[in-house]
Amino acid sequence: MLLEVNNLSVQFPAAPKPLVAVREVTFSIPRGEVLGLVGESGSGKSVTSLAIMRLLPPQSIITGEIQFADGGGAPQNLLSLDPEHIRSLRGSKISMIFQEPMAALNPVMRVGEQVAEAVRAHNDVSKKESWNRAIEALQDVAIPDPERRARDYPHQLSGGMRQRVMIAIAIVNRPALLIADEPTTALDVTIQAQILDLLAGLRQKFGLTMLFISHDLAVVSKVADRVAVMYAGSLVELGTRGEIFRSPAHPYTRGLLKAVPTLKTERSQPLRTIEGSVPALEALPAGCFFEPRCELRIPQCVTALPPLVEVGPGHWARCPVANSA
Repeated sequence: MLLEVNNLSVQFPAAPKPLVAVREVTFSIPRGEVLGLVGESGSGKSVTSLAIMRLLPPQSIITGEIQFADGGGAPQNLLSLDPEHIRSLRGSKISMIFQEPMAALNPVMRVGEQVAEAVRAHNDVSKKESWNRAIEALQDVAIPDPERRARDYPHQLSGGMRQRVMIAIAIVNRPALLIADEPTTALDVTIQAQILDLLAGLRQKFGLTMLFISHDLAVVSKVADRVAVMYAGSLVELGTRGEIFRSPAHPYTRGLLKAVPTLKTERSQPLRTIEGSVPALEALPAGCFFEPRCELRIPQCVTALPPLVEVGPGHWARCPVANSA
């Protein structure tokens, strides 16, 4: 197992009590697999990824374990590593494609130099060698004429090209784990498809293991081997792609899937929606966090947060209705 997240919780200081953004999240990713992490905005997906990368602000309170099997050695808990050690892993063994490339890229540095900088940060190589490796990485992500485009600034590139540069920075050191945080957000459908094809090709070429974060179920269905569904900071369902999309167990997952239009959707009828919205962290219900919006709620849902229970082989759900079915 390359990555094992056990009972991960993240709190942020606030008055009158800390806000719990991620609550006892547990999942694992074997080598070579893609795990899709889905949910509405504010469900804790990005906070989970930033906790794995150890990029959350110092005032955050992180508990649990994040076991990462670096190379052939024994797994190590990323939360217990000193800052110098985690810096040596971040960008080399574990890399991340951030959500908004225009905000993540340095606007006053040429994009080739930004890729080369990632090489020099983890390898004792000359400036020329790092530049050559940067050109090679830009070629790997299918940027045409990489030698010329490497000398461009971010504002001279399209959104899709900037996203390719972000992917080049993430894969240039051949990481074991790649975290992709909404890599197709704000891109049109054609460019989205190109980026997804690119990631699939890189996965095959370099044997990447991926944590793919998205709110778009259609995107996740194309790339993920297994899917984890988050709601209000809690993991509500986990299973293979086939189980999640064919036999969803949690009412929230069912609601998300029903809200996605298909070729069979009746055009004369309004699209299905999930009534209400994700509760604020400071106003979470005492029981199941989805209970106020759930059509299947029972009295048991009001009293306590249900446990995550295996409803089928490798298929888990946090719902007393699903668990009793």
